[in-house]
Amino acid sequence: MAMFKRFSDLSTSEKLLDSMFLITIGIGYLFAILNLYYTHQGRDGEPGLSVKDVMYAYHGSHNQTRLGAAINGPMESNLPNKAAKQEILDWIQHGATEEEFNEKINPILQNNCVMCHSTDSGLPIPHFDSYANVVKLTEMDTGATIPALVRVSHIHLFGIAFILFFVGRIFLLSDIPPWLKRTVVTIPFLFLIMDIASWYITKIIPGFAYVVIANGALMGLAFGGQLLTSLYQMWFYKNKSLPEK
Repeated sequence: MAMFKRFSDLSTSEKLLDSMFLITIGIGYLFAILNLYYTHQGRDGEPGLSVKDVMYAYHGSHNQTRLGAAINGPMESNLPNKAAKQEILDWIQHGATEEEFNEKINPILQNNCVMCHSTDSGLPIPHFDSYANVVKLTEMDTGATIPALVRVSHIHLFGIAFILFFVGRIFLLSDIPPWLKRTVVTIPFLFLIMDIASWYITKIIPGFAYVVIANGALMGLAFGGQLLTSLYQMWFYKNKSLPEK
């Protein structure tokens, strides 16, 4: 019966290389979760991240504008104070006139927003360099656009798939039953695909936001399980290796 390489067969140098990769990827994943929190929290006007925030991110709130949703949510921290936020919300409520924009709103945007929201930044986000561009954002919030979802989808699929592949390749050296190993390395890819697909469904059916959250959580658990199991077996697990069948 063929024997396959296990963690016990690795040199100390290989273990150190694999361990540092896994630890770095793990820290990166934690920061990705924090980024997700700060990107979507507060869209419903309440502190913290909720299912409603996820609904608004993909489906839109349909009872406030895109600009209002942004400054009530992820962009609020970029404003100097609540008074500036209320100034913008009042302007939207009053009809978003050009005169009031030039007098009150544009100075706020110029001082706090245009470093990112401008053509010079090169970022694929709305530009605040003219009244015509800003007033478009005072229309009803319909959530993420299809082009935006496509852009983020291909970045996630390419980037996360590579991470899952390398973490999975290391995890395959673990000393566990083959059926369990095969299941664990497959699950994160399936949840990743379902997570991306659920973004588009939530765009149409807001209640599907629960599925977005569930898929993301399950993918994270499977990913974390591989990472922690690999680190444990690399340095602490002493039993003999099992043959691959």
